[in-house]
Amino acid sequence: MLSFALLYGLISLTMVAGYRHSYPTPRERAMFAQSFGANKAVRLFYGAPHDLLTIGGYTEWRLVGVGSIFAAVWGVLAAVRAMRAEEDAGRQELVLAGTVGRRSAYVAALGAIAVGATILWLATFLGLVVARLPAGSAASLSLATISPVLVFTGVGAVASQVAATRRLALELASGVIVLSFLLRVVADTSSGVGWLRWTTPLGWAEELRPFTGTRPAALVPPVIAGALLLLLAGSIAVRRDIGDGLLHGKDSATPRLRLLGSPTALALRNERGSLLAWLAGAGMYALVIGLLATTFSTRDISANLQEQLRKLGGISITTPTGALGLYFLFFVLAVSLFACAQVSAIRREEADGQLETLLVLPVGRSRWLIGRLVLAASGAAAIALTAATLAWAGAASQHADVSLTRMLAAGGNCLPTALLFLGLAALAFAVVPRASAGIAYALVLGTFLWQLLGALLDAPHWLVDLTPFQHVALVPAQPFRPAAAAALLAIGAATATAAVVVFRRRDLEGA
Repeated sequence: MLSFALLYGLISLTMVAGYRHSYPTPRERAMFAQSFGANKAVRLFYGAPHDLLTIGGYTEWRLVGVGSIFAAVWGVLAAVRAMRAEEDAGRQELVLAGTVGRRSAYVAALGAIAVGATILWLATFLGLVVARLPAGSAASLSLATISPVLVFTGVGAVASQVAATRRLALELASGVIVLSFLLRVVADTSSGVGWLRWTTPLGWAEELRPFTGTRPAALVPPVIAGALLLLLAGSIAVRRDIGDGLLHGKDSATPRLRLLGSPTALALRNERGSLLAWLAGAGMYALVIGLLATTFSTRDISANLQEQLRKLGGISITTPTGALGLYFLFFVLAVSLFACAQVSAIRREEADGQLETLLVLPVGRSRWLIGRLVLAASGAAAIALTAATLAWAGAASQHADVSLTRMLAAGGNCLPTALLFLGLAALAFAVVPRASAGIAYALVLGTFLWQLLGALLDAPHWLVDLTPFQHVALVPAQPFRPAAAAALLAIGAATATAAVVVFRRRDLEGA
């Protein structure tokens, strides 16, 4: 909740400040609106713009387009974590063994999620107000951005009652998110089917339009849909057996013995769904940025924005290599976050008691942790190289002069930073296991945001140099930096080694 709140607050503040600073004149804003307003590839990410000539209209377009997706993900994660994950861990059964009834436990979970959603709204609102947007419109925009939480909390709650495991509940709810996103994409990028926006919760958020013609009626569908889903989930929750779901598993099945030959193979078997999701998401995004690599020109980008972008690495996005180099800085962030997610999965195995059962077998602690770290590093490499290949394919389809070799180098350029954070996260897991996930994500997001803000604010070089992202070359626009990469890899290897040594000696800790 705190991580998402920080994300919403910073995005709200930086979107407004960035637009105001980059497009200060009406002429520059008109050029921006003409270039990007009708671009279908841009609409795929942010939806249909209604007024790109004003700060409020631009912020509405960007914040709702991205923030509504994050809100949907948060709603699903919060609901499944509060309901199905508690049952999987056996804690819900212990709670219900006392004086707490099923209905009270369900209402309490929804109350906690409501508090979390309120904090997300407040963080978004404060970011917009600090950026000097009118308080009333900022409150409405914050509500529009967070409104998908109403529906997708219900989706996650129903999935938690239907599915018998946390993993299946997340898969079912994630499928609904993907379907909602695809409906919104079709509505925003195809002519004559704008009515499809009214069939998806992400479209309802877009239709609220707090800065470009407020439509309060668009808040009715998410309220009704969310209430119905939560009532349905509650009626099931008070009747079904604890630990079970409406979708019952089979009592017997043909044995599937693949990937059971070692602890590392078992981990791959357990994490392959997550890895495939990362590969698909990164690949789709990379393909789109490849298609966008040739869309920028000096006519479209204001001189002020070009100057700000040069501060991030001395490149210009008006060339395909420059645009891809800047985009791949965000892939460095994404692959680093994947490394954090893998360490979070490692910690979850310990918290749920699975690791204790595994270590009863002839499996050593060092062997287990090293295998998990190697698997995480291999997954990071697969994501980086997949993104590089598909970005090249997208750029090549637009006749951009970018070689596959240079793009593979851009993919490899994502790994030193990711492996550094993998080592740091592993050390946090070994030393403070219960706080390891929070520490890992805070390190990645904090250093990345400081790299962006420090460069744009002309902070002293020695302060900006403290973040690993500052030492990442913007390949393919710039040559790879072997010395910096070697230093990052050395720190990552040292911290990973220290993590193995410390983990070998400490006690296992539950949730």
